[in-house]
Amino acid sequence: MERISLRRSSKAYEHGLTWIKPSFLWMMYRCGWAAKEGQETVLAVEISREGFDWALANAELSHYERDVHPDRATWQRTLRRAPARVQWDPERDLHLNRLPYRSLQLGLAGEASRRYADEWTVAIRDVTPLAREIHELVRAGRDDAAARLLPHERPYPAPAETPGTGMRGAPAPSAQ
Repeated sequence: MERISLRRSSKAYEHGLTWIKPSFLWMMYRCGWAAKEGQETVLAVEISREGFDWALANAELSHYERDVHPDRATWQRTLRRAPARVQWDPERDLHLNRLPYRSLQLGLAGEASRRYADEWTVAIRDVTPLAREIHELVRAGRDDAAARLLPHERPYPAPAETPGTGMRGAPAPSAQ
């Protein structure tokens, strides 16, 4: 396989966010089964556990929570300085309907984005054909066959300080 690099110019690290979406079905919701314009390719990026844990430990919630933050201004200052942000979005089923629990979305900026590209990335796989195969099975009403092709996912034992897990005073996401 041709080596793929995530290295970007140092200016790119200073602007915008790189989002890690660990849930395959949430990613399918986001990219429309690899059919949305500009999102026709889906890559599975494997990163080191140390890198993922570092990003979680250095993240701030992407939204203000009255029970977590002393005030909105303090949260905004903390968010601007944080190299990562955590967002909890509803998980999705094979038909991309909302499920009653949430999945992590992890936004990386600055140092976290640089480290993701230069240090944490272990492997990159193009899973576009898999996404399209699963989608075709779902469209054909063959949910059982589609489910058997889904990547194996299991709950991640997040560090205690992960924003939004209830460990820092935030309301915990629904049980997975």
